[in-house]
Amino acid sequence: MDVLDSYKKAWENQPDEVRKFSALEIYKMTQANSSSIVKWIFIISILEFVLLNSLYFFVDTGKAMEEYERLGLSNFVLYSQIAAYTILFYFLVMFYLNYKRISVIDSTSKLMTKILKTRKTVRNYVLFNLTYIAMVMLTVTTATVKTDLDVLNTKELLFVILATLIATTLILGVFWLFYQLLYGILLRKLNRNYKELAKLETTN
Repeated sequence: MDVLDSYKKAWENQPDEVRKFSALEIYKMTQANSSSIVKWIFIISILEFVLLNSLYFFVDTGKAMEEYERLGLSNFVLYSQIAAYTILFYFLVMFYLNYKRISVIDSTSKLMTKILKTRKTVRNYVLFNLTYIAMVMLTVTTATVKTDLDVLNTKELLFVILATLIATTLILGVFWLFYQLLYGILLRKLNRNYKELAKLETTN
């Protein structure tokens, strides 16, 4: 049991006059806790962005681009990366703004609304990343099949399609677990804060 839970139980057993003051203290603690959680969401998203992009240092981008050109995907790679980075920067900005705004909110209802918006932003961020990964893998596979269609027999073609579907599912599963570990715990804590605020709002 954390400090907020202990404080809340003590608050529920106080006289009305004391509870009015204690409710404000509980609100402040919940706000501070929520602000800390949202700050960590922002920090983790930055670290994730830096870490994943640092992988380019271990990849031969020249050979990769040659393969994309052979598959006729040069424009797809260019424009999809521009779109992806634009959307990712948008999410990073939103995470930062959520943190800044949640730190200065002075209303229980507004804080509850901001918590819901933060949770929605994180879920959309995770959904975008998973969708983008799936789109890239399926597009590359489709282009490979079309390019090498003449040299692939039926069994090889089916194997490529099946292997791609399995690989895509496994990779998406790994990333989903990765995001559950990174953001799932924080979102559950944020959801608990929302429920505490809802009880506080109802009581008042």
